[in-house]
Amino acid sequence: MTAALIAIGALVYTAWLLEVVLSTGLDPVRTYVSELAAQDQPFGGLFRATDLAAGSLVCAGAALALAHTLRARHAPRRPWTVIGWAGVMFFGAATAVDSRLPLSCTPTADPECAARETAGLVPATHTAHAVSSSLAMTGALVGIVALTVAARRYGRWPELARFGPLLVALELLVTGWTLASIAAFEAGNGTWALGAGQRLQVFFVAVWLGLLALSVARETRRSPNRERRDREDTERTTDPRSAGGTGRPEAVAG
Repeated sequence: MTAALIAIGALVYTAWLLEVVLSTGLDPVRTYVSELAAQDQPFGGLFRATDLAAGSLVCAGAALALAHTLRARHAPRRPWTVIGWAGVMFFGAATAVDSRLPLSCTPTADPECAARETAGLVPATHTAHAVSSSLAMTGALVGIVALTVAARRYGRWPELARFGPLLVALELLVTGWTLASIAAFEAGNGTWALGAGQRLQVFFVAVWLGLLALSVARETRRSPNRERRDREDTERTTDPRSAGGTGRPEAVAG
C-alpha cells in the first residue's frame, strides 16, 4: 500500500508537465511552478487539485510506513529511517496545505502583480504560500537525504541505495540554483532562469519518490520469500533427519 500511494503521488506531482500541451501563457524558464495554480490562471483549479492529490497521497503512504517502522518489534528502530519517513510525510502534508494557499496573481510574469506584492497589497496567502512551499521542500530534502542514507547504511532498498546518492546530489544542486534565482528576482536582478531551476527541483523530487516506491515494492515482494527461506532453514536445522539420523529411537539403541 505504501509503495502504491507514493508511486501515484509521485506521478500526480508531475502534473505541471501538462503545461507543455496546455496554453498557460506562462514561460516555464522564468516563472514559478506554483504560478500555474494562481487564482487568475485559466488552469489554476486543475493544478491546485493535482497538488492537493499528490500531497495527500504521499503523506498517507509515508504515514503508513512511519507507523509500521515505529510498531515493528522484530527489528531495531533505525533513526535514519524514522527521520526520513517523517520528512516525506511532512513534505506531503505541506504540499497539500500549499495547494489551499494559492497565489492571487503571477509576480514573475505580471509586473503589476510584482509591484503589488512588493508594496504588500496582495492577499496574505502570498506570504502563507511562500512559507508552506518552503516547508514542503524542506521536508522533501530531509526525506530524500535521510532515506537514502538509511538505504545505504542499513542495507535496505538496493535500488535506492544505488541511484539515490546521484538524485540527492542533483536535488541539492538545483535547490541551490532555485534559491539563488529567488534571491536575484526579489532583489530586482532578473529571474536567473528561476522557472527552469524550480521545475528541475520538483522533477527530481518526483523521480526520487518513484525510485523510493519501486524500492519499497520490491522489498515487500522479497520479504515473504526471505521469511519462507528462514523458516525452512530453521525447520531443517531442528529436524533430526537433517543431521543424518533416522528420527527413530530404536535406530540409536546399541
